[in-house]
Amino acid sequence: MIGWPTILVRDHYLRVTMSYDANAAYNSDSDVPGPGMPDPGMPGGHGYDGLGYGGAPRSAASPDDLSLPLYGATFGQAVKRFFKNYAKFSGRASRSEYWFAYLFTIIIGIIPYILGIAGGTISSLSAPADSYNATPPAGATALMATAGILLLVALLATIVPTLAITWRRLHDANFAGPFYFLNFIPFVGWIIVIVLLVMESKPEGQRFDR
Repeated sequence: MIGWPTILVRDHYLRVTMSYDANAAYNSDSDVPGPGMPDPGMPGGHGYDGLGYGGAPRSAASPDDLSLPLYGATFGQAVKRFFKNYAKFSGRASRSEYWFAYLFTIIIGIIPYILGIAGGTISSLSAPADSYNATPPAGATALMATAGILLLVALLATIVPTLAITWRRLHDANFAGPFYFLNFIPFVGWIIVIVLLVMESKPEGQRFDR
């Protein structure tokens, strides 16, 4: 004869076993994501119920898609997107986009610098021994004036998109855009910002997409 204690123990065991089998069957369904796993119905690696991000960060399907970063962008693509996203501070920018755009700004800054150096060299070589009251040659003056104008135009044309793409590159590394202002910390601020800008892309940076 089976006593009441034995019946209660067996009943508890059967309930625990049935509960475990039901949970296992639920989680084995490929259409049901587990906690923290990507939801098939959600875009770009958003986690279950929209919480967290999984997998690689979303990227642009083509260079013309300006809503997402373009990983592996060429120099021409990066420059084109640099100006098309002229004042866009939301979203993200890949490392290739940022550093090719940075290279472009250096190149267009070198041109007026070379013209200014050339004008100054011509002026110094053509100056007489007593050059205190000497007037520089017209050619040298024209070169230096052109250099100054070009430098001003380049600065005005790139200052806003440079700030914007820096903002977006910080987003891509999962840092808020205002981290840019660390540049104003004397001596070391610019080093900190460069370290942040060279960091790899992180899926969590997708929180800045909108």
